[in-house]
Amino acid sequence: MYAQTLPVSNYNLNPTKTSSSFRCLNPNPPSTQFVKFQSFSNYRFGLCNSTRRVSDSSNNMRRHVGLGGITCEEASLGKDDKKDNDDGFYIRRCVELARKAIGHTSPNPMVGCVIVKDGKIIGEGFHPKAGQPHAEVFALRDAGELAENSTAYVSLEPCNHFGRTPPCSEALIKAKVKKVVVGMVDPNPIVASRGVAKLQAAGIDVTVGVEEELCKKLNEAWIHQMKTGNPFVTLRYSLTIDGGLSDDLGEESMEAGGYYSRLLQEHDAVVLSSKSLQKYSVPESKEPKSNQPLRVIIAKDPNHVIQIEESASKVVIFTDQQTGVGSEKGIETRVFDELKLGTILEHCKGEGLCSVLLDLRGGIGDFEEILKGIEGNLVQKLVVEVLPIWGGNKESASLEAIKIGQKAGLNKFEPKIVGKSVILEGYF
Repeated sequence: MYAQTLPVSNYNLNPTKTSSSFRCLNPNPPSTQFVKFQSFSNYRFGLCNSTRRVSDSSNNMRRHVGLGGITCEEASLGKDDKKDNDDGFYIRRCVELARKAIGHTSPNPMVGCVIVKDGKIIGEGFHPKAGQPHAEVFALRDAGELAENSTAYVSLEPCNHFGRTPPCSEALIKAKVKKVVVGMVDPNPIVASRGVAKLQAAGIDVTVGVEEELCKKLNEAWIHQMKTGNPFVTLRYSLTIDGGLSDDLGEESMEAGGYYSRLLQEHDAVVLSSKSLQKYSVPESKEPKSNQPLRVIIAKDPNHVIQIEESASKVVIFTDQQTGVGSEKGIETRVFDELKLGTILEHCKGEGLCSVLLDLRGGIGDFEEILKGIEGNLVQKLVVEVLPIWGGNKESASLEAIKIGQKAGLNKFEPKIVGKSVILEGYF
């Protein structure tokens, strides 16, 4: 049974509160509160939940602008509104459950589900792995017969199609739940609001868009792949405090819980320069029971000796010149005329991978052509570690690395202190 009762961690699961008599459900509220999460980025929750009601009920005054629009609801806040204020609490719990499957669900999204009745959680579940039952199924199994007339909270819209598993919307209807609260609508064209519509048609009250930004952050790579057909790409490198490019990583960053170990866990593939293997071994995530990413090694020098441990798995070498390393080690080698990011992404796409980490350890030279993918909008995210050391690589390529963010422009830029280093994260 994958549904488990988890101890409350340092995730903030407190219900959002408001004292206003007018509740505008705006996705970008003017004031926000900050919440600490166990990841290298912080999530923000608005004091006014981004909630869109799609219920057929007319008990309150509502204005609908479709599933993609904003709904404002005007009503006096009294005892009946407490349950609405709790919706964010349970969706955040769904996200906490979903994150237990980081690195295991690709190419599926991470999803969590909580079943609540009379103010108590009676069932929980999450999607553990592609091909296995979805979060709703585990949560309903956990709740058993108590699920009737309950409220189901789910971080992603319940599916309404047959894949490797039956549709979850059908399971919720069969369980006779009274209400379903959805974190975000599924961007998958074969789902996109059809699950919500089926639940409504069965007479179930549905609320959509609770903690929507948090739910989108949870599956940002999967959402990007679903909308564009391309893997989500994160660029990572380290700088010294005097602006030099460094091959080093901060203390404990490679250990379990460290930001680099978690990056490897969160991405389906990591792209490395063969030069980095002169000094370092093939990187592995140290997170418990973590699936290791595919290691894509860029080798532009056919005479360069690539050191790969016999135990290393999931390795492919990309080169623009013939090399015998692959045949000697039993490792796949791909030869291309030009090593461009688009070529790498096509390979990863063909393998069913949703996310790729570009790691500039070993020097920026091998990535010269690949980094042009930033201007082609093929890179979505930047993670920079600023190390508390002096004297990094001062070659011109190092200066180019510093200017990467300036060239493309960054938004949602946030710093975070991890150990003795500062992690800068932003989106192109």
